[in-house]
Formats: sequence, structure tokens, C-alpha cells
Amino acid sequence: MQFDLMASMMCANYGNLEKEVRDLDEGGIDSFHIDIMDGRYVSNFAMSLNDMRYIAGATEKPLDVHLMIEHPNNRIGLFLENLRKGDTVYIHPEAEYHPSTTLLSIINAGMIPGIAVNPGTSVETVMEMLRIVKKVLVMSVNPGNAGQMYLPYVGKKITKLLSMKEDMDFEIYWDGACSADKILEFAPKGVRGFVLGTTLLFGKGRPYGETLQAIRELRF
Repeated sequence: MQFDLMASMMCANYGNLEKEVRDLDEGGIDSFHIDIMDGRYVSNFAMSLNDMRYIAGATEKPLDVHLMIEHPNNRIGLFLENLRKGDTVYIHPEAEYHPSTTLLSIINAGMIPGIAVNPGTSVETVMEMLRIVKKVLVMSVNPGNAGQMYLPYVGKKITKLLSMKEDMDFEIYWDGACSADKILEFAPKGVRGFVLGTTLLFGKGRPYGETLQAIRELRF
């Protein structure tokens, strides 16, 4: 069964970021998930433009940039000029007055447009944007911090999105509290990728390659 695994780099060891990127790359990670937080849209500060720029230059693997910032259109150029064609940029629709304008900037720059959908955001409120984007990042926890508990009602939202994805031509990705049982349940249903943080990947005391191989060998 084919599914993508993305490393949540806010959970990495910043004492040696070069080694973290290299070990994940060699271990078989599919892409690097970059959480940018401004302390306003969410209460936390996380990765910076410089972190993103460094990782973009340290790997040929794609980047998934998750902008948890207010009014991303005001600063979208700073991010786009430091990414490569084919990288993904997610915005939160609630954070922008006219999110379709920001998504168009992402498309025009040759990036893959995506939206991140919070647990409290209904599918109905983002319906029009589902025809614009190529990726939908479903938050199974409230955004802003690692190590949170899964909110079970999100599963019904994913089921609804799965019923629409073929007609509207987008893929679904999981972000937050991603455990093996969630991959076992939702990958066969059609969720394309999973962001891995402290639940499965980081801080486990084993090589990343071993962990990633074990995830790919889960028995469905």
C-alpha cells in the first residue's frame, strides 16, 4: 500500500539539524514538514524562514510548508522565493481575508497549493477551495503544539473529505497525534500521507530508517 511519510521538523533535534536532515533523508522520509508559527494565529512560535531555507538547501526531497500565520498573503513572497518548484505550501483559510488570492500566488510560483483544516473547521466552510487546492491537511489536533491528544470526531471529517476527493481532485494528509493505528485505519481508506512527530518518529532512541521501515511494513 502506497502512502507518504513526512517528518515534522519542529520535533527534530536542533542541536544538530544537519545530521537530522541527513539521517531522515537517508532513512527514506518522503518529505520534510515545516511548521511556521507566528505567535498570533497560534499561541506558539515554531520554525522560522531561515530554518525552512536551510532545510530546502540540505535535501532534494520535497518540503511541505505549513503556514500557521495571520494574513499569509502579506508575506507569501518571502516563503515562495526560498522554495523549489513542486514544494507544497499550506495555508489556513481562517487566517486570510481572501484565501483564494494567496492560493493563486502559490500556484503561479509553481508550488503545490494546500489548505490546513482545523478540528473546529467544517468541510462546508472550505468547500469552494477544495476545487483549487491539490492537498488538504487535516489537523487531528488543534494547531500550535506537538504531543497533543487526538480528537476523535476528526475521523468523520476525513470520511466526508474522502467521498469528495476524486471529484474535486485533491489528496488528503493527516497531521497531529499520528500513531500506527491511525495509519492502519486511514491509509486503506485513501488518506495519502501522514505527518510524523513525537508519537511515532522522534525521540524513540532508534535510527529513523528503522522506524520508517517498520511503519511501511505495517500489516494492513
